[in-house]
Amino acid sequence: MPKDRFEPVRSLFVRRWGEMAASWGISRTMAEIHALLLLATEPLCTDDVMEHLAVSRGSASTNLRQLVNWGLIHRVHQRNDRKEYFEAEKDVWQMFETITRERRRREVEPIVETIERCLSMIDKEQGRLSGEAKSDADAYHKSFVDILEFFGLMNTAFNGISKVGPAGFKPLVQALSEFATAIPDNR
Repeated sequence: MPKDRFEPVRSLFVRRWGEMAASWGISRTMAEIHALLLLATEPLCTDDVMEHLAVSRGSASTNLRQLVNWGLIHRVHQRNDRKEYFEAEKDVWQMFETITRERRRREVEPIVETIERCLSMIDKEQGRLSGEAKSDADAYHKSFVDILEFFGLMNTAFNGISKVGPAGFKPLVQALSEFATAIPDNR
């Protein structure tokens, strides 16, 4: 079977994975490299990535380094070859946990810290405020508390999902689905 028989399949997946990531604010090239490595049946070097995706060496190197930093790909040593080779984490569950952990660390934790700082700033001013300024402070305070509560619930949910692992996830989703269909829509 010729090696590029599945080139259209690979190209379609790589393109869509890149589009999905771009809509989430992640570099399209980084996501395309990740998708390419997800489908690769053997480790690829930087030259392979450049050839498959028509990207520059600098772009390939930078994005490969970022993927290694995220923990989504790993360097692989090839005997008698000085090039660096890479392979993706193939376990979808592990990939989900890694992405969730990194997104929380890079995105959620900084905004939570900022919101907590904003709440502290409002609390320092609360006693000196009146009228419209007090109403604004109360509205800000409520918004910040609501956001923190939501992030806390999502954090608890992700921790629970991670704890049950892949074996417990399906029954958890099934139970949640049954629960959701049993209650009226409260939105």
